[in-house]
Amino acid sequence: MLSSPLQNFAVIRSGSLSLREREEIGFQLATGQGIRRIAALLGRAPSTISREVARNRVHDRYVPSLAQEQTWTRARRPRARKLDGLALRGQVVSMLTERFSPEQVAGRLRLEHPEEVEMQVSHETIYQALYVQGRGSLRLEIATALRSGRARRRPQKPGSPKAGRLPGMVMISDRPAEIEDRAVPGHWEGDLIIGSTSTKSAIGTLVERTSGFVMLLHLPGDHTSATVSAAMITAMNTLPEQLRQSVTWDQGREMAKHQDITMATGMPIYFCDPHSPWQRGSNENTNGLLRQYFPKSTDLSFHGPGILDNVAAELNARPRKRHGYRTPAEVLAEILSNPSNQTGVALTT
Repeated sequence: MLSSPLQNFAVIRSGSLSLREREEIGFQLATGQGIRRIAALLGRAPSTISREVARNRVHDRYVPSLAQEQTWTRARRPRARKLDGLALRGQVVSMLTERFSPEQVAGRLRLEHPEEVEMQVSHETIYQALYVQGRGSLRLEIATALRSGRARRRPQKPGSPKAGRLPGMVMISDRPAEIEDRAVPGHWEGDLIIGSTSTKSAIGTLVERTSGFVMLLHLPGDHTSATVSAAMITAMNTLPEQLRQSVTWDQGREMAKHQDITMATGMPIYFCDPHSPWQRGSNENTNGLLRQYFPKSTDLSFHGPGILDNVAAELNARPRKRHGYRTPAEVLAEILSNPSNQTGVALTT
C-alpha cells in the first residue's frame, strides 16, 4: 500500500500543478511508480502528469523545485502575438478601417487565404488586441473604427409603437412560405431611419433578404407617404424583374400609399405585426449598422443621393458570415449571372 498525503484524491482536477503536487510527483517517480498511478494519486489526468514530467526533466531527472522555477519562467516570458506580423496586421487594420467587424475580418481572411495559416486570425484574437491588451498599438490604430464605437454592447431598447391601421394591409402571416427561408431572391425588407424631430428628416432603407444587398432611399424634405412611395417606385423600377418580388414593412404611416407602390412596381407589400421588429430581422440589423453613418437626432436631409449610394456600396462590400464571408454584392452578382435570371439590367447602388 502506497503512503501518500494525496492518495485519497478522487476527482480529476484542472489548473496548474502546485509545488506540493510536483514534490509528490518527484517522490513517486523515485519509488518507481508509473504515470497513471501518479495521476490517480493526485486526482489529475495522466496527460497532465506526462506533460509535466516531459517538459521539466533535467538530465533525465525530474526535480520538483526546478520544475516549479521553470514553470514560473515560462509564465513570465513574453509571448509573440499573431498580430505582430506586419502583413497580417496590415490586412486586419485595413478591414477594420473599412468597418468590418472582427468576426467578418476573420472570416474574410480565411476565404482569401485558405492555404496561408499565417494570414488567418480568430476574431477573439482581434478583440483581445483591442480590449484586453490595452496598451497595444493595434488598439491605438483602429479601435475607433469599430462599428459600435464602444467596447461594450448596450441592450437594445424596444421600438416605439406606431398607432393606426392602414387600409388594405396584407399581414406577414399571409406571406408565402417561400419568402421565409430566403431561398428565392427578390424579396425585400424596408423601414425608415429617422433624423432629428426638428427637421423631420429620414432615409429609407431596403434590404434584399437572400443576399443582404442594401438600397437607400433619398427622402428630400419629409417622410410622408407621398414622398416615400415616390422614392420606392423609382428605386424598385430600376431593378431586374426577378428582384421585384415583394417588400415587408412595418405599419408606419409612411406606407399609407402601399397600394400605389404595388400597382406601379408589381410588388406586393406585407406588413409586420405591431412591435415585432424581428419579423424584419435583416432590415433591423442593417439599420443598426447605418447609425454609424447617420447618427440619431441629426439632420439626415444633409445626406444627398451620392452620399447614400456611397454608404450603400460600402455596406454591400462587407463580408457576411452567413455567405461564407462573401459580400452581398458578390452574392447578388452570382444571382444575376445565373442564365435564368439575366435581363440586361444592372444595379447602380
